[in-house]
Amino acid sequence: MGYWGYYVVGRGERPLVELDTLAGAAGDMTLHTSAPGGWQVWEYPGGRGDIGNMNDLARETGAPALFGYVMNSDCVVVEAASPESGAWTTCLARARMAGYLEGQREGLTLEDYFLDPSDAAERAVFWAEEAGHTASVEDLAEVLTADPGPPPLSTSLERGHPQAENLLFRLLDRLGVVPL
Repeated sequence: MGYWGYYVVGRGERPLVELDTLAGAAGDMTLHTSAPGGWQVWEYPGGRGDIGNMNDLARETGAPALFGYVMNSDCVVVEAASPESGAWTTCLARARMAGYLEGQREGLTLEDYFLDPSDAAERAVFWAEEAGHTASVEDLAEVLTADPGPPPLSTSLERGHPQAENLLFRLLDRLGVVPL
């Protein structure tokens, strides 16, 4: 069984869980990592309940924000927002995400829900610029089209199970937010 839950990424002088936007989930969130410039990554396992809204988080912090919802360590829904360039949504491990969507009654496809990798990479460059970083469309597109691959040997997950979380952290590295 893989990981289910959110990673909440934002920048602030105080812990993000102290902000009004994340009040509904604050008691269940733990700091995963922090990085230079006030960047914080908080983990909200399971993803049940009200995590808040990344648009509100971007407004409240005055900086770009990103939510990564990991689905069984197979794929990740990425929702991002910034005060100037707005919100966008894409996913990581697209083939696996398509598998989750196949059983939908609405008959909607991956493209109905998420930006394609090239459009998402362009939006991500603007997001990074608002964060004060320089990002490459090509490097971002590489992550947005990548397969998660097998987990590292140090993981407690069953050997051979992909870890889409790795893709999320590669994306954060390429955005200049949290170095690997």
